[in-house]
Amino acid sequence: MRAVLIALTLAASLPLAASADAVTPWEETIAAALGRSGTEMPGGVYRIGLPRTDLRVVLDGVTLKPALALGSWVAFVRHGSGNEVMLMGDLVLTDEEVNPVMARLIEDGFEITALHNHLLRSMPHTMYMHVAAQGDPARLARVLREALSRSGTPLAQPAAAPTAPLDLDTALLDRMLGASGKPNGGVYAFTIPRAQAPHADGMAIPPGLGTGIAINFQPTGGGRAAITGDFVLTASEVNPVLRALRAHGIEVTAIHNHMLDDEPRLFFMHFWANDDAGRLAAGLAEALRHVAVARTTPAR
Repeated sequence: MRAVLIALTLAASLPLAASADAVTPWEETIAAALGRSGTEMPGGVYRIGLPRTDLRVVLDGVTLKPALALGSWVAFVRHGSGNEVMLMGDLVLTDEEVNPVMARLIEDGFEITALHNHLLRSMPHTMYMHVAAQGDPARLARVLREALSRSGTPLAQPAAAPTAPLDLDTALLDRMLGASGKPNGGVYAFTIPRAQAPHADGMAIPPGLGTGIAINFQPTGGGRAAITGDFVLTASEVNPVLRALRAHGIEVTAIHNHMLDDEPRLFFMHFWANDDAGRLAAGLAEALRHVAVARTTPAR
């Protein structure tokens, strides 16, 4: 159980390609109980995004788009031969929402596996609560809905949003980072996998379940961008990456773990800056040189 839950914990805020809306009976059961459909992901994972579109969060004068740093999500995967599923999620909550949501979840057997910040100085302040559970899919989805109803998290199915051009030289960013990003809700998002998948309880956790480095660019005008995300690092990589980011004017805002039994032990380093997008990409590229990542050629 822990191996699957660990894998799902890492999937927070990553722009994985979605294949379809709910198409199997167990997925449809979850969507009906939660009141919101999701998408199938590689590895048999059914993931539902719950971005905090209700919040207007401002950091250093930048109004954050939900895709940049406010993307709650919950993911389910079937377990065994019966109807049971495992669930893991990352819920974006204001300070006042943390305990009401937590109280409802633990009342029905959910585990709280982490609670931490990603950003500094943001108004309102947001926290990130990782949750885990196992059982009947409809029951888990109902409990989650009841818990989130104690927050301002929008639960209704959103209308499809039009895709607008990004005010960024995305081809330049792709070349500098050695990867191909994807537009996602007004943000240009990268997922860069590590060279080797970590293991937990003897099981490899594939990049498709979220073990990649997440880097997001939100245009702020005049060739500038706000950046955030997290580097996924071994212990020996933490301080070289930290020094590289800081040397390029990129603030390190949090360092923490998401997993308990991972091999190698991995740490998650969050960052923030708002500056010339090319200059920031150069700093991020320098930081990536200290990480054992799988090098790929950008698609364009």
